Amino acid sequence: MKPYSILIIMLVALTSCATPLAPTPTESPRPTQTFKPAPTETLTPIPTATPAPTFTPAPTVPPLPTFSGDPVFIGAGDIVDCFNAWSEKTEAIIEKTQGIVFTTGDNAYDSGSPDQFKNCYDKSWGKFKDRTKPSLGNHDYGTLGASGYFNYFGAVAGDRLKGYYSYDLGAWHIVVVNSNCIERNRCNENSDQVKWLREDLNAHPAKCTLAYWHHPLYTAGTYKGQGQFMQTIWQTLYDAGADVVVNGHDHNYKRYAPQDANGKLDKEKGIREFVVGTGGKDLYNIPQPIANLEAFNVATFGVIKFTLRAASYEWQFIPVEGQTFKDEGKDNCH
Repeated sequence: MKPYSILIIMLVALTSCATPLAPTPTESPRPTQTFKPAPTETLTPIPTATPAPTFTPAPTVPPLPTFSGDPVFIGAGDIVDCFNAWSEKTEAIIEKTQGIVFTTGDNAYDSGSPDQFKNCYDKSWGKFKDRTKPSLGNHDYGTLGASGYFNYFGAVAGDRLKGYYSYDLGAWHIVVVNSNCIERNRCNENSDQVKWLREDLNAHPAKCTLAYWHHPLYTAGTYKGQGQFMQTIWQTLYDAGADVVVNGHDHNYKRYAPQDANGKLDKEKGIREFVVGTGGKDLYNIPQPIANLEAFNVATFGVIKFTLRAASYEWQFIPVEGQTFKDEGKDNCH
């Protein structure tokens, strides 16, 4: 046998004995991945910060001028009428007297308007504006919110929504009450003013205390019996040991013995009331005196002057030039 024949036979044998190879599996195509676009992020804008409110500081009350000796406290109510000159005569008394000036309301007639303060009050008692501690009368509210009064006197008149305030004068504590009680219901037991008054008196336990306002609790004149809405104020002062109350409204002069809040004579703890509505507007008669009235006059313009000592006080009603009625005296504090 030829050699190449043997080679062929061997190749055939090998081919027949080999295990057939499995076909390579065909790879399944990968699924096509669908990509969703990322959602568009909506940014919420950061809110703009609200600026903090701007608070206007309360106006600074200018200090009162000082004078040598025991404090002198001088004034009246029912003062300037643009159509008469009596306030110029009471002004002349004050002009000669050093001391702190007070008013018991109805400062500028007839309605306390800006013009009446500017053109009339300012030319008269306005000369003492830097030493004046005013109070409100019903005629001052003849202009809405007593704006003429508050704009004229400024910070010295206190908060314009209240109209009451206090201060010290020598050894004395002085309280200014707003007796226009219908405005904001100021004078009843639960009123802001009465709450303030109690707190103020507790915080200032002075040996001697004087309060002033417009409408008198006790009066024998035109407004007799019409001031009962001031009884709670009086009782609050009485409980704190106050000594003196000064009012206006009735256009005359009256001095009462010390009384309690029910009009009973009380020489030990009672408060002495002076009605001094004699600043210049006009004068009213007294039809019938009432209990505990010690002195009165219905025909004299003038002012009252107090000398406030450490534990006592003196009073002197000073008439305008050409008139003669006088009333003076002294008493101790409680």
